[in-house]
Amino acid sequence: MKKICVIGNYSGRNAGDAAILGNLLEDISSLYPGCEFLIPTINTKFIQESYSQYNVKPVGLMPWNLSVKIFGIPLLRSVLASDLILVTDAILFDYKLLNPLHNYLSTLSIVLPFAKKRGIPIVLYNVSLGPVYSTLGKKCFNRIINSSNKILLRDRESYSLLKDLNPNYSAERVYETADSALNTTPSLPSRLHEIKAKDGILMGDMPWISLNISSYLDIFVRGYRKDGISKEGFLNIVADVMDKTIETLGVNIVIVITQYMDISIGNQLYKRLRNKERVKMITNKDYSYQDLALVFSQVEMHIGMRTHSLILASSVLTPVVGIIATPKNRGYMSTIKQEACMIEFKDFTFNSFFSLIESTWYKRKKIIKELAPVITNEKKKARQAAVYLKEFF
Repeated sequence: MKKICVIGNYSGRNAGDAAILGNLLEDISSLYPGCEFLIPTINTKFIQESYSQYNVKPVGLMPWNLSVKIFGIPLLRSVLASDLILVTDAILFDYKLLNPLHNYLSTLSIVLPFAKKRGIPIVLYNVSLGPVYSTLGKKCFNRIINSSNKILLRDRESYSLLKDLNPNYSAERVYETADSALNTTPSLPSRLHEIKAKDGILMGDMPWISLNISSYLDIFVRGYRKDGISKEGFLNIVADVMDKTIETLGVNIVIVITQYMDISIGNQLYKRLRNKERVKMITNKDYSYQDLALVFSQVEMHIGMRTHSLILASSVLTPVVGIIATPKNRGYMSTIKQEACMIEFKDFTFNSFFSLIESTWYKRKKIIKELAPVITNEKKKARQAAVYLKEFF
């Protein structure tokens, strides 16, 4: 039985991460039956309950397991007990580099070279790279790149970063893939009745749009400097634009939170709205990533800051407006050929943000037609990643 160590932020707090893991397990298990997946996590119960149909073995990362989140003995044991190591998602950035509660890059730069010396193959699996700004972060980044047997990149921004930080990388080890979460199957339509009844969303004659915001604001695109958009400034712009969107376009809004840490900022936004009766909020505390994909499939348009809100919405052919809160958002919007529907923080004003929403709204039917073939191709690329592992079985 092949043992595969899957490294990512799989705590159950982030719907995007949960979607990545679910689809990864499906893709690999269907091609290579009999695998056992070792999954380091701070929430072993979440892994056991959410992925019980697969041969998963959650590995606890709590202090009583002798671990400070990713940094500790459990990760090292899992890595050394594996036949293959997969590093997933977008965890290779240098924000709070030396704090293992927030960062994976520094720990993996120690553990993965050690695994390489033991002859254990390492694959960066459907990943986004960066951002990386610091000198130490760049050294850690290159230790991981140089330890990897294959690098499967899901966006063009990652290619650019790889070339900039590791110009001597071996091009034959790098493959263009896509995000595993793209292949999420929404919950059954019958589930929609339960969601509507519980939260009062998607009801009435008016169309609905969805909105996702992130408490990180613009941290990942300003180089971790302290200066940037303030929370107050950001929330005031978004609230004013959402009110105008409601009044001008005649829509209702559902705020969709995909990461627990964003619930607070979602509540703060709601308090600022004038048209509260036209706005609802749901979170991934109450709903699975499949449920959220179902909700996204029912709205006319989605406005998102978290990358996986954009991915889950566009995967069901819902037009998206991307707020570029991280380079991977820019990379994804470019990949799906929707650059005209994204806004950078340097351009983030009331007028520019509302104008983008309004223009996207009126061309949404055209966008759906444009998205269909692109998303079909991206889903194929995401599944293809499992095929690239064949040499390790």
